Amino acid sequence: MKKNVKKITALILALSMSLLAMAGCSGTQADSSSESGAPEAGPAAGSEEESSSTAESSAAADKALLVVSFGTSYNDNRDLTIGGVENALQQAFPEYEVRRAFTSQIIIDKLKERDGLSIDNVTEAMDRLVADGVREVVVQPTHVMSGYEYDDVVAEVTPYQDKFDSLKVGRPLLDADADYDELAAAITAATKEYDAEGTAIVFMGHGTEHEANAAYAKLQEHISAAGHGNYFIGTVEATPSLDDVLALVKDSGAGKVVLLPLMIVAGDHANNDMAGDEEGSWKNAFEQEGFEVECVLKGLGQYESVQKMFVTHAKALIAK
Repeated sequence: MKKNVKKITALILALSMSLLAMAGCSGTQADSSSESGAPEAGPAAGSEEESSSTAESSAAADKALLVVSFGTSYNDNRDLTIGGVENALQQAFPEYEVRRAFTSQIIIDKLKERDGLSIDNVTEAMDRLVADGVREVVVQPTHVMSGYEYDDVVAEVTPYQDKFDSLKVGRPLLDADADYDELAAAITAATKEYDAEGTAIVFMGHGTEHEANAAYAKLQEHISAAGHGNYFIGTVEATPSLDDVLALVKDSGAGKVVLLPLMIVAGDHANNDMAGDEEGSWKNAFEQEGFEVECVLKGLGQYESVQKMFVTHAKALIAK
């Protein structure tokens, strides 16, 4: 009888150890599966492994800061610009989990097909926040101004107001008058190495038919008022146009032009419309007029001073 008891006890112990080992293997497999399907998270944009672990912890988050950007398919520049803004926000607000959403479905689809990279659009990101049980949400767009893209973000987010204890939407980079002074100071300081006699520094913005397009002229006024007469701002799709800027640069007497994007990322517009070799690019247009041209593919999101502006916007929003 005692021998039977000992055998049964040993068998139970062996079975228990086997079940524990199986549970451990099962948990590891579940984690691995979850990581492979998780959307890219903002602060860990430079590493797929890190982004997966950030997304994996999302279910436990009580507060989330959703950073909404137009997006770009240029991977390296995305990490430096959008990723730079997201990292700055994460460092400033460690109590919040920073998440990412893009507004361009074309870019989202391209990244999924080309790189196997999953990034939420705004609606998907909001649904995920609800499903994860997040209670406090701060949405911080990275748009330069409150144009159509920004309006769309507000429209998509507003219906979720009653889904959270708190839902706040931040303002774009250029909002109050102080923002124009701050951005003017930021971009002139960041480009001071190019600021020399006979050199025109030209920033290319996107442009929009929205009334917010007036932000470009206003920023130009603030830059000129600060004494930077050799800085010029134009747009790809609105006014001031390339022709407008060309005329102003000619009148300035400059012999060299430095081209930079006035956009959060140095993506397709910067690489092709601004710095491309094809007919119609800003680079070619200035070269054909006899200017020496240098292109700098550095988006606004890469500037630490601009990253701090978004942190300031989010801080004011959170404090409300």
